[in-house]
Amino acid sequence: MVSSLSFRIVILFAGFLMLSGMLVILLSGLHSQRSLQRQIRRAVATERAEVLSAAGGQDLGHVLPVVRNLVRHEPDFFYLLQDASGAILAGNMLHLRPVPGSRWLSWAHRLPYGSNDIPVYGEGVVLADGGYFFVGIDASPLSRLRRDIRTIVIWSLCGFSVLGIGGGLILSATILRRIETISVTARRIMGGDISQRIPYQGADDEFDHLAHSLNAMLEQNERLIASLRQVSNDIAHDMRRPLSHLRQRLETASLADHTPDGFRAAIDDAVGDLDLALEIFSSLLRLSRIEGGIATDTLMPVDLDSLTTQVAELYGPAAEDRHQALVVASPMSGTVAGDPVLLMQMLSNLVENAVNHTPEGSRITIGGRAAGDRVTLVVADNGGGIPSGSRERVFHRFVRLDSSRSVPGSGLGLSLVRAIVHLHRGTITLSDNRPGLRCTIVLPHIALSDPGGTQDRPGTTRE
Repeated sequence: MVSSLSFRIVILFAGFLMLSGMLVILLSGLHSQRSLQRQIRRAVATERAEVLSAAGGQDLGHVLPVVRNLVRHEPDFFYLLQDASGAILAGNMLHLRPVPGSRWLSWAHRLPYGSNDIPVYGEGVVLADGGYFFVGIDASPLSRLRRDIRTIVIWSLCGFSVLGIGGGLILSATILRRIETISVTARRIMGGDISQRIPYQGADDEFDHLAHSLNAMLEQNERLIASLRQVSNDIAHDMRRPLSHLRQRLETASLADHTPDGFRAAIDDAVGDLDLALEIFSSLLRLSRIEGGIATDTLMPVDLDSLTTQVAELYGPAAEDRHQALVVASPMSGTVAGDPVLLMQMLSNLVENAVNHTPEGSRITIGGRAAGDRVTLVVADNGGGIPSGSRERVFHRFVRLDSSRSVPGSGLGLSLVRAIVHLHRGTITLSDNRPGLRCTIVLPHIALSDPGGTQDRPGTTRE
């Protein structure tokens, strides 16, 4: 119980409330006490000055008639006038030691009337002829104030204790209720329901900020788990085809009476099936990492002019073998923040698709431009294109149109392209190039690069 969070919150809140409340009360009481002391001192000093001023001299002869008159007409003050020998000449007090200056008396020195147990504050003056004059005032209001302050402190301590404990319990209940909500959600997720999310209270406080961060983490984890499940399902489903072909080829080779050349051809076919299986496996893992947002560790500025030139140099020979024209439109400007390897793969997949799926003599163009905070990258060809009803479907995994069945591939190329584009917070669309296909990618632009120094590379054409 003592070590529980609820108990600590109650104790801390109650202690802070009591400490702050008592500090305010004590400071207020001390201020009031000092103000009353100043009033008492001021009243006595004023009365002493008026008596001596009215007497016209600081000796017994001048002061005596004034004091006698004041004793009869000013009952609120205490007066004492005694000669050098200590004999009382006038006043309403008994003998005092002739101490000059201010002094506090704990009792009234047996007044002829009233009570004796009241405190008195006064000021004494030693006169020129050795006499002693004292004037004082009842200081019991100051004593009562001190008693009232002590009473207020005691009752306030009780009141603040009750308020502190009550407020601490309410605060503790509020905090623990929010924590319990998070704990319940966590237990449900641990039970297997990964779709659970921590509810928001709408207060936009620290708990809502924490819930937002945790929900973002849970969504990321759910995407990773879903991607892992998808990869597992895809591997189990799509690895079956190349492995079945491999098994069939090996069984046929084991039963047939092959010549050495026949065995070599069977082995080459089996290696091809294994290569296809490995390609599918690698593509699925890469796609899973990209869709999970863990495919890149660092982002850096990537110059699109350099990127398009490298891709054109890479696929220029393949295009020439098919008597195709691979053209890089210029000027090509723009810089994006991204992973250069993934962006290279994105553009390579598009150009490779264009080279493989367009007939001989086709024209393939790579171009783009920067406009404001966006960079547009375009890969277009004048081949057969893709029907409008299938342009979204080709982004799905393992989707291959009938016209591309004869072309080697795994059906994951465009899925990888779109995953890379989304990872870089961009968009990709397929449209009709009239004739052919036009692929448009829009990415965030971070800077404008100078294309003036760009030179043509071998194997590419600029226009």
